[in-house]
Amino acid sequence: MRQIPVDTANATVMVAKAPQPKVKDRRTGEIATDAETGATMMTVDVMFAANDEVEILSITVPEPGISAELAMGTPVALTGLVARPWENEFNGQKRHGIAFRAVAVTSLADAAANPKAA
Repeated sequence: MRQIPVDTANATVMVAKAPQPKVKDRRTGEIATDAETGATMMTVDVMFAANDEVEILSITVPEPGISAELAMGTPVALTGLVARPWENEFNGQKRHGIAFRAVAVTSLADAAANPKAA
């Protein structure tokens, strides 16, 4: 499946909803895992502001790629963000969209609070 790299260099990104485990199957409650590493997959909703537009994006990221304390409003950096188009059919209804995945979501709050460490 095609992956499209997303440039975040000129974007402002903040946590809109704290990380939650990604549910693979809502009927069973099964949690999604990374096929390569077996790591638990997490979903982080972020406010993505760029080009005078703001959107809320749900980003899927492996649990080890999430920095500590990602509370609502925390400014973050998205490492290795890619967009992946998807399409499926359920009960005769076709659905499509774009899924976002990142290697890491890292808090920028520590860098802002302690500029000497940067």
